[in-house]
Amino acid sequence: MTALLEMRAITKTFPGVKALDGVNLTVRKGEIHALVGENGAGKSTLMKVLSGVYPAGSYDGEIHYDGALAEFRDIADSEKRGIIIIHQELALVPLLSIAENLFLGNECAQNGVIHWPETFRKTESLLRKVGLREAPTTLVDKLGVGKQQLVEIAKALSKEVRLLILDEPTAALSESDSQALLDLLLELKDQGVTSIIISHKLNEVRRVADTVTVIRDGAAVSTMDARSQPITEDAIVRDMVGRDMAHRYPERTRRAGEMLLEVEDWSVWHPEHVDRQVIRSARFNVRAGEVVGIAGLMGSGRTELAMSLFGQSYGKNISGRVRINGKEVDVSRVDRAIDAGLAYVTEDRKSLGLILEEPIRRNITLANLEGVSAGGVLNENEETEVSERYRRAMNIRTPSVFQKVMNLSGGNQQKVVLSKWLFAEPDILILDEPTRGIDVGAKFEIYGIINDLSSQGKGVLMISSEMPELLGMCDRIYVMNEGALVGELTAEDASQERIMSLIVTE
Repeated sequence: MTALLEMRAITKTFPGVKALDGVNLTVRKGEIHALVGENGAGKSTLMKVLSGVYPAGSYDGEIHYDGALAEFRDIADSEKRGIIIIHQELALVPLLSIAENLFLGNECAQNGVIHWPETFRKTESLLRKVGLREAPTTLVDKLGVGKQQLVEIAKALSKEVRLLILDEPTAALSESDSQALLDLLLELKDQGVTSIIISHKLNEVRRVADTVTVIRDGAAVSTMDARSQPITEDAIVRDMVGRDMAHRYPERTRRAGEMLLEVEDWSVWHPEHVDRQVIRSARFNVRAGEVVGIAGLMGSGRTELAMSLFGQSYGKNISGRVRINGKEVDVSRVDRAIDAGLAYVTEDRKSLGLILEEPIRRNITLANLEGVSAGGVLNENEETEVSERYRRAMNIRTPSVFQKVMNLSGGNQQKVVLSKWLFAEPDILILDEPTRGIDVGAKFEIYGIINDLSSQGKGVLMISSEMPELLGMCDRIYVMNEGALVGELTAEDASQERIMSLIVTE
């Protein structure tokens, strides 16, 4: 099979950092090529070089596309050649319709006037190709994230895509939406579209990829051909992190102590649809030193439960009782929840967990400003000392705590969020999808931090969509379905099959 793309000795340097160091990448026509590696390894940087985000002249090396030397000046230049990139942060305009988004900047127009019948006809054809049945006039903000991803792919098809690049396309999708997207990639492959997919979900990589290239520390360390022999997750992980990871989850001694958190008859109603009950008389507990999981499908109410407990950040007409260390506590406001000993690490760290434009030191102290203040005046020296202490303890990879959080990798951003809440000295941490969008090496570090917290007698309530993660980390698992806790399993009794059976039979 002939090569569609060859990237030769690509080197990209930022001030003080060599992001790519002589990377070679060959992608064959009509294949799905997976690019994997830890956060900060250089995967996205390499694709930005390819797509013209970093234009020719800003890097060393050569790009050969379709047999000829290519020097892309910008994204528009690469798109003219059929190279389309879909970033992890979707580039759709929420308040425009699907049709308007598909042809934004590429309008079906005559003499400067948009021809709407042709626009709608082409939109309907493109939506059928990606399996969407929505009307072309539907506003994008009325679609779920999974359907928005499909709109992005339809937009790529409208530009006669030949090489489709997807950066973490399933990171924010449910299991069913992820499977639908992967099925579509396989269909596009049958139609002759070549794809490059960046993903941390190795099970998905193994399902669809014909070739896997591993990037580590800015260099391509291995390329595996899935068509010649099956590729194991262990082989990919070994090349990603540079060592064997025989145990994906660090071992710890399970030692549950005294009752720490008790929630009884917790009920929550939707904040806008007041006749819809979101959480139904939830009752659960967490002991000191325990890691307790909450399993359930997307939309089962897990995040709504966590947010409603943490200062009633979600919901209306909330009722029920919360006891910490045997004493009933008031969690009706965020400050009261923090004072009671609760902390909540949100699943959406970029929007709700961090202030991206602020430096690391400012983010780490946000939840406990009193700890670095005197008489209402912030002590910046003390703030720096505290954040440096957490930088070392949490192994946050950064040259300085004065670095803006937006410049960190996903795994290091998550460590900053955890540091922020640890500095608030909580008794119970609610972790909502704590490893979403981060690589296996960073996941292992986060798991180690969780185990350290439990060994200190903290209680951890862990929400995760990855059942192997819950099974590998938790002492007990509650199963949630349609706003109700429908079962409880010990670590010894829990399995993916038993969890799913509780979901589908209740």
